Amino acid sequence: MKFKSINKNSQFIRAYKKGQSFIYPSLVVYVMKQRYGGLRIGITSSKKIGGAVKRNRSRRVVREAVRSLGLDRNLNYDLIFVCRGKTAREKPARLADLIRQRLTAAGVMDDTTDTDTANQSV
Repeated sequence: MKFKSINKNSQFIRAYKKGQSFIYPSLVVYVMKQRYGGLRIGITSSKKIGGAVKRNRSRRVVREAVRSLGLDRNLNYDLIFVCRGKTAREKPARLADLIRQRLTAAGVMDDTTDTDTANQSV
């Protein structure tokens, strides 16, 4: 499933300043409610992570994890995922469980999703 992407620096900065953040060793998630426009996703990875191969792998893993969640594209949220050094070594299923827990806490997702897979990784 394709999502609208966030690709302007000003949109990232606004989400960093006004959004709610969830920090983990393998990923940082920023969630910001917006008025309209549907669900928008932004994925960043800096040179601190490593070379181009590692940065691209990190983004692919996060993209696959978000895709596997089956999020509703009509939600009015901006989601920013900041990759960290451990992101490239994570499995997409493990990252999806982590993201699902945080998005449920932020109110983006409801609790009716399957919680069996989320409890397996704890």
